[in-house]
Amino acid sequence: MPGKNVEVKPQTVEKTKDIFKKCVDFTLADEVKALGVYPFFRPIDDSEGPVVSFEGRKLVMAGSNNYLGLTNDPNVKQASIDAIKKYGTSCSGSRYMTGTVRLHIELEEQLADFFEKECCLLFSTGYQTGQGIIPTLVQRGEYVVADRDNHASLVAASIMAIGGGANQVRYRHNDMADLERVLQNIPESAGKLIVSDGVFSVSGEIVDLPALVALAKKYNARIVIDDAHAVGVIGKGGRGTPSEFGLVNEVDLIMGTFSKTFGSLGGYVVGERSVINYIKHTASSLIFSASPTPASVAAVLATLKIIREQPQLTERLIANTDYVRQGLLKAGFTLMPSRTAIVTVLIADQMKTLYFWKKLFDAGVYVNAFIRPGVMPGHEALRTSFMATHEKEHLDKVITEFCSIGRELGVI
Repeated sequence: MPGKNVEVKPQTVEKTKDIFKKCVDFTLADEVKALGVYPFFRPIDDSEGPVVSFEGRKLVMAGSNNYLGLTNDPNVKQASIDAIKKYGTSCSGSRYMTGTVRLHIELEEQLADFFEKECCLLFSTGYQTGQGIIPTLVQRGEYVVADRDNHASLVAASIMAIGGGANQVRYRHNDMADLERVLQNIPESAGKLIVSDGVFSVSGEIVDLPALVALAKKYNARIVIDDAHAVGVIGKGGRGTPSEFGLVNEVDLIMGTFSKTFGSLGGYVVGERSVINYIKHTASSLIFSASPTPASVAAVLATLKIIREQPQLTERLIANTDYVRQGLLKAGFTLMPSRTAIVTVLIADQMKTLYFWKKLFDAGVYVNAFIRPGVMPGHEALRTSFMATHEKEHLDKVITEFCSIGRELGVI
């Protein structure tokens, strides 16, 4: 239920609780730091893409979302520099008012063409994109139908919709029978938006899109797919999940971020012109946010050109990932199911995950530790992700260190 205005009466008996008490009581991060295995907020000194520097040490980066390795491409960096020289460092306003420059329009036109949709709209971050779509489209009495493993940004956007009077129902992860059960229990006349990741960020698993589309048609629902981890990875020429299954025309809205394959910062949604136009004029996360910077937009334009011209980058990315995946499976690790750029190694123990991460870090390999509350108990894992620019020596280093530490800690 949405919040209400309430009258605050003076406290007469009980002592007022300090809202900051929870902050003082939060000691987990400090406890992990004291053990020397804290894996978060590590500052990178410089980056070559597949290799990064931490305090004078070189590490193989096996945890980045820079899937095609384009953040360090000379043409991409030069495009950003040129945009700063022409437009400055900021647009100093929202897209709705003074913050639109010619680069925004050019990128929207090119992305609509690339994803084979009528129209595109840019947002300042990928996180804001979901908040611009879901609560804007799903209003009082209507339904968000969401996969339980959707990205946190989609969860937050759904909560915003609930605050506006919408309903949310969730179905078991990638379980199309459960999705049908959920849809059957929604009033036939109610508006429904099915929301799912295309490639799920923790596991790298791909949504069962053909079955999802069939159910959306059967129950008169619309679809939005978040393809943040799919673009540049799967689909024709790296066009993502709908393209992978030949269902571009059956998916109503495709959204994503520029912070992964596109080597920049920002977000986008593509779809029918009338729908994009409605979002453009009513989404608060667009209207009340400063627009994407010229440098960010120019970088995406440059990476998009490379993606169009060099489809072999996607092929190399998948070959690199498969090489590591097969090496870890052969060694006896338990991996979450995936055929994308993400290889997630299940450890299933919080402290063992942290110690495994630290030993990899000390051995010269950087990965991501997934622990509670980010994952459910028993699902603690080390997530690796790879780039088209990794060389065989980098991949062998990852496999070798995983195997050595995995045996030492009794994981394999």
